Parts: sequence; structure tokens; C-alpha cells
Amino acid sequence: MSRKAEQIDDLVAEGTRELLARATDSRGLDEAAISPRIRQVVDKYLLKDDANTSTESIESFMEELLADDLCLVVACERSDQTAWDDLVERFSVTVKSAARSATSNEDAAEDLAQSIWAELYGLRIRVDGTRASKLAYYSGRGSLAGWLRAVVAQLAIDQHRIQSRLVQTEEDADFDRLASDEESTAHAAAMGTGDPEQALTDKFAGEEIQGALARSIQELTDDDRLLVKLYYFDDLRLREAGAVLGVHEATASRRLNRIHNDLRAAVQRVLINEQGWTKAEAERAFSEVALHLETEFEPLLASQGVPDERAEVS
Repeated sequence: MSRKAEQIDDLVAEGTRELLARATDSRGLDEAAISPRIRQVVDKYLLKDDANTSTESIESFMEELLADDLCLVVACERSDQTAWDDLVERFSVTVKSAARSATSNEDAAEDLAQSIWAELYGLRIRVDGTRASKLAYYSGRGSLAGWLRAVVAQLAIDQHRIQSRLVQTEEDADFDRLASDEESTAHAAAMGTGDPEQALTDKFAGEEIQGALARSIQELTDDDRLLVKLYYFDDLRLREAGAVLGVHEATASRRLNRIHNDLRAAVQRVLINEQGWTKAEAERAFSEVALHLETEFEPLLASQGVPDERAEVS
């Protein structure tokens, strides 16, 4: 073994110990159980493209791996029934919600969700006696919930392609567009310009955020939607926007702050209760939406309609 290889092995061993230490539940795993997975991920995402990746980059990369999610997945792969029960309990809503988004009706969504759990459990046995589970592809780089949503989407595409060879459905165009998007992300990764796993995860997460935001905007009053439009899109100052609404500048400022808080709470409620997101994912999602307020909000405001301005700006 070369000196470089030994150095990387030492880095992975240390990174594994640190990951197990920061996990709130290591699932009883030891270094021998999880270090091969970490080495696999380091090879795939760092060393494959640059065999001379710096020590600092490798250490930083391992520090960002999600310890609890990775330990849960590895424990499931090792036939830990308690870990598997926890996985199903924690992510059933996530899988079912993603299945509904990718299918046309409740029966199809139920079938897709059941297929996903079978794929994750691994019904086929390898030559070495281990189960061939899709969990083997989870890297720990992003949230397990986000990765599961991408897995659901990919399986929906695969199933549609098989079925479409036998019968054409009225949903072919939508699925073909979805498949094309998936292939584009894979091509980008092959060209060194992207990561298909992360790209597909982001794509479906973005659609769920957009849906949650649209519903949250529906819950705003007409006056609140008008204030958002006047301030963010018509470039009125708070004093001017307040004049349109017949309120003082200070009142308009307080109302705008309340609207922001109401939207945050509403978006997070939809994502957590209905889409199976974790609280941390939902909070991060709204922060990202806030950074792109104009591109996210303006079309939604237009689709909901905004009341006519009822007073002249003085």
C-alpha cells in the first residue's frame, strides 16, 4: 500500500470516529461497520476526480456528512430490525407524499410507496448473502428525507418507462419531460458540471416548496397580498404602501413583518405535516425562498389575484 493510501485510510478512520462521536444515536455501530461506507463516499465524491485531494478537503467533507442519517441507513443494511422500524416510522409520510406527487391517483401512489419500501429493504440477495438494497446508494451528504424523495421520483420514472412500452397514457408527456430532466442532470454530472443525485433531490424539493408557498399565499388576506405587491414588486416605500392601505408607515412595517412570520409558519407547517420534511429542512427551505423573494412570490401573487389599489399615493 502506498503512503498516500495509508494516509487516506488514517483520515477515514479518524473521520469515522468523529462521525460516531457526534451521532446522537450511533445504532451500536463501531468503526469497522461504518468506515467502509465513509471510504466509499470519499472515493466517489473526492478521490475519483482528484487522487491528490488535500487532507483539509477530505476532513472538511467528512465533517459535513450527516451522522445520524448515515448510521440509521448502515444499521438498516446490517439487518437491525429496530433501525428498520425507526426508518419506516420516521419517513413513511415522506415516501407517501413524494409518491402522491409523482403519480396520478391514490392507488398508484400506494403501489409506488410499497415498491419503494421493497427496494429499500432489498428483496434480492447478493452472492455474499447481503440484501441488494437501494440504501447502499445513500451517501450521507444530504438529508435522508430529501434523498428518499429523489428515489421515489426515479422509481416513478423507471416504472413509467416500462409501462409506456406496452400502453400509452395521457400522462406520457409529463413523465417524458420528467425523465428528460433526470437525464439532463446525469449528463451534467458526467461532464463534471453537477451531481444527479443532488440535482434531482433539489428539483423535487423545489416543487414541494413552491406548492407549500402557493397554499400559504392563499391564506393571506387581500390587504396582506396587496402590501406584499406594493412593497416588493411596485417598489413603493413603506410610507407610500401604507398610504395606499390607509395606515401609518409604522403600521405597514409591523404588518409586513407579521406577513413574513405567518408565511414562514404556514410553509413549514405544510412541509412538515403533509410532505414529511424535518423541521430543519423546512426552516432552511424558507430561508432560501426569502433570498429569492421576487422570483418566488410574484407569479404566485399574480395567480391568486391582488385587490385594486383603493387610494392614491400621496
